[in-house]
Amino acid sequence: MKPFLSSPLWDAGAPEFWQAWQIRRLRDYLKSRVLPFSTHYRELFKSIGLEPGDIRTMQDWAKVPFTSKSDLTVSKEKLREFVLIPNHQTLRREPKVIINTLLHGMSHTKEKLEAEFRPLLLTSTTGRSSEPVPFLYTKHDLNHLELSGRRIMETGRSDKEYRHVNIFPYAPHLAFWQSHYAGLGFGTFMISSGGGKSMGTDGNIALIERIQPDVLIGMPTFVYHVLRQAVEENRHWTSLKRIVLGGEKTPQGLRAKLRELCAQLGSLGVYVISIYAFTEAKMAWTECPTLPHEGASGFHLYPDLGFIELVDPKTGVPVPPGAPGEIVFTPLDARGTVAMRYRTGDMAEGGLTWDACPHCGRRCPRLLGPISRASEVRTLRLDKIKGTLVDFNMLEHLLDDQRGLAAWQIELRKRHDDPLECDEVYLHVAPDGNINEDTLKDLLIRRFHEVTEMTPNAILFHTVPELRNLLGVGRLLKEEKVADRRQGLGQPGHGQSQSQPQTATPG
Repeated sequence: MKPFLSSPLWDAGAPEFWQAWQIRRLRDYLKSRVLPFSTHYRELFKSIGLEPGDIRTMQDWAKVPFTSKSDLTVSKEKLREFVLIPNHQTLRREPKVIINTLLHGMSHTKEKLEAEFRPLLLTSTTGRSSEPVPFLYTKHDLNHLELSGRRIMETGRSDKEYRHVNIFPYAPHLAFWQSHYAGLGFGTFMISSGGGKSMGTDGNIALIERIQPDVLIGMPTFVYHVLRQAVEENRHWTSLKRIVLGGEKTPQGLRAKLRELCAQLGSLGVYVISIYAFTEAKMAWTECPTLPHEGASGFHLYPDLGFIELVDPKTGVPVPPGAPGEIVFTPLDARGTVAMRYRTGDMAEGGLTWDACPHCGRRCPRLLGPISRASEVRTLRLDKIKGTLVDFNMLEHLLDDQRGLAAWQIELRKRHDDPLECDEVYLHVAPDGNINEDTLKDLLIRRFHEVTEMTPNAILFHTVPELRNLLGVGRLLKEEKVADRRQGLGQPGHGQSQSQPQTATPG
């Protein structure tokens, strides 16, 4: 059973049809590709006494253990066990291989099998909280990357006549390659600048000035600083119609700031669209364009290429329909590196729905945000007696939504740089416009306390260029919005930071 590679049916059809189709497809995929060719999953299914034919419902699938980041942060030899490495004796017995050889000859069959199984591309996790994990793609996977890219363009209501500028960094990172293949799949003009690390902020502004794109694609923080500097330089970019963001969260406050900057550049009514992705999925999903008062549409999923479960982050038990939960992803047609029932650590606060999208009418499942990261709820030892749980997801939304704040960074330190001392929180800010510093400081302290019942040890004011430097804008793959510089057991070393979400929402 093959996915509808060139059919529009992925975004139509009743939920009952798709859910039954996915179970049938999953059984076939496990039987014909995953268990024969993945050492890890062959041994896993053997250890739990489960066969592909035993999986008749999602409740049956829930018996399969999760794959998590810890399973993938292993030696190169162990990671190889997640790669689909074909057994030629097994393949020779497949009816379609026999028929293809009889009709077209051995060389044609070999070419088809190489396209399915030979690795051609590698992407990687960013490796902020652990060693980077590489994921291999075959030509089969690249076809899917192009397909998902085309669907992103269609869902985002792009146009083949639009000019697209991709300012994601050149890197073995899904965000860059998904954008690249989206242009190829949709058949539209796409130029990639390589982001700040390649051309610098000034170089990106010069390129955008020359191209005058309809669509700008990149990391939220870098896009924000590019637009802001363009406004400061009195640039006129009157063609912008879409800002497409991935790799980080995009709160409503940040979207409003981006729309305001676009308006100041001469582009009115710009849609700000978020992409959700993680390395292990080997594809990305998008929202459809909505007006500011309508809120976000949710991320439109592809039921023929994979499916998402939401589970309770503490128990791992699937949650009821519409309830918030941790995102667990299973591919249905991947090759190369394959992670089944992969537990992302990302929380979909709005749940999962099969209802038709109220904005575009598509009937595909949608993942409703905001999407946050479970690891961003951290324990800070603010006194010597007990730890305090602080949800940095909420803090980031608070700061991004704050009017009068151009840019910010949260810095975590140990008092006196002593690993045995208490934790301290410093907030670095750059005011926006003519807002009074004392007024902004009082406002931030009050909002901080409302959300966390704590206040920063200090609020430090900077110019926008100074804060850009602190954040690593144009220098880092992902800007360092939460800089964890605590020292001590169980904490990152001095100058390191915890992992940022792969969500917009971003791996």
